[in-house]
Amino acid sequence: MNLIAAEEVVLGLRRRIRERIDLSGAVDDAELTAIIEQAVFQWEGSAVMTSTEKLQMVRRLFHSFRGLDVLQPLMDDPSVTEIMINDYDDIFIEQGGAMSRYPHAFESRERLEDLIQSVVSRVNRVVNESSPIVDARLPDGSRVHVVLPPIALKGPTMTIRKFPDQPLLMADLIRMGAVSEQAAELLRQLVVAKYNVFISGGTGSGKTTFLNALSQFIPADERIVTIEDSAELQIRSVPNLVSLETRNANTEGRGEIPMRELIRASLRMRPSRIVVGEVRGGEALDMLQAMNTGHDGSLSTGHANNTRDMMGRLETMVLSAADLPVPVIRQQIASAIDIMIHLSRLRDRSRRVTEISEVLGLENGEVRTRCLYRFVEEDEREGKIIGELRSTGEPMSGVAKLQMAGLAGRESG
Repeated sequence: MNLIAAEEVVLGLRRRIRERIDLSGAVDDAELTAIIEQAVFQWEGSAVMTSTEKLQMVRRLFHSFRGLDVLQPLMDDPSVTEIMINDYDDIFIEQGGAMSRYPHAFESRERLEDLIQSVVSRVNRVVNESSPIVDARLPDGSRVHVVLPPIALKGPTMTIRKFPDQPLLMADLIRMGAVSEQAAELLRQLVVAKYNVFISGGTGSGKTTFLNALSQFIPADERIVTIEDSAELQIRSVPNLVSLETRNANTEGRGEIPMRELIRASLRMRPSRIVVGEVRGGEALDMLQAMNTGHDGSLSTGHANNTRDMMGRLETMVLSAADLPVPVIRQQIASAIDIMIHLSRLRDRSRRVTEISEVLGLENGEVRTRCLYRFVEEDEREGKIIGELRSTGEPMSGVAKLQMAGLAGRESG
């Protein structure tokens, strides 16, 4: 049976099953499965189907009622990292770092819209024509971004970023070549010693994954407060953990709780550290102030092409929150952030730490940094980049926190 014919059969069987469900009222999973199996086995074309094909058909139909419909097999496939729905019949996936078109489709645009409403309602979010953009998450932690018409011209758009069930450890990242063992050991010491660390990188460079890995170095006896637009962090090594998530305004335009308000609230929760999932706007000012007011060891991330661009973006974000002189903003940044880590997604689709820099302070009105580690590309074989994160030989000057924590660290220059 070719793909088009199979999809037509699924749609036809789904209509029959829906009629039976409507007649019988609410059904549980076992009853629904029995109804689906009966419909499949009674279908006139089932005689030429193998047992495996019948089982696949039953699963496909069950997911259309209880799961994420045509997307469920993709959610169950750990090799699929991103699902991009441009319209009900226009779906792409990222698998193994490569992007390709998915051959299946939703039965209609209305079915996709119903699924979107089901997803956002589970996390008390609202998306409609008056509020057509929303971030949400699935029960497994996958991040969902939705844009509806009239903003999305082709039709309802949904992007799903999947995360592994078990967050990657730093040892996993070392094995994958994302970071060197020597650099990872330095980062472990810096996190334990409560250096404020900021991670920058482009979209899909692995910032959240790396932030999760770094958080595993936080001592278990500390109290951590995480603040995110949509909860993605998986900090499992710290039992005393509070996770906060922003909230959009309701249909009346009320009830919005932005990240800035959550950061201010977190300061009254007696946190040892604050972990801000990603700063995009005025909350950067509150994050810097938190780092500058006794909450050492805080972590955050942001979008940028390199470390220098991230400094400029932080300035712009702070300016959006307060009309402060640029020199004052730069002083805030230089005082708050100790270490900058930059991640890149290279042309072979691998995600690597490409730079680790120390923030030294202000010099001639500019935030001065010193690169401690830089990724050096050596060769390219069969489409794979060969290289490693190497020490630049520059000594780290800000070793006071390492000494206070009883850690040797690197020699001071």
